Amino acid sequence: MTNPCDCDIRLIRIDEVIEITGLSRAAVYRMIQKGEFPRQVRLSVRSSAWVLQEVREWAFSRVSPTGLVD
Repeated sequence: MTNPCDCDIRLIRIDEVIEITGLSRAAVYRMIQKGEFPRQVRLSVRSSAWVLQEVREWAFSRVSPTGLVD
């Protein structure tokens, strides 16, 4: 199976999402419901993960050009 975008995709679990963003577990899921955070990818019936690059892009979008949070 080949990757159509020819790039590495790394999936991360909720604990790493929390570490990267500084958000609580509840805040992550609340923001997903509001459409304000990347949705998780379903891996199986009881397992999901996030695309690392999407979480990083979200985090970078939260920082203004001066490096201060808006």
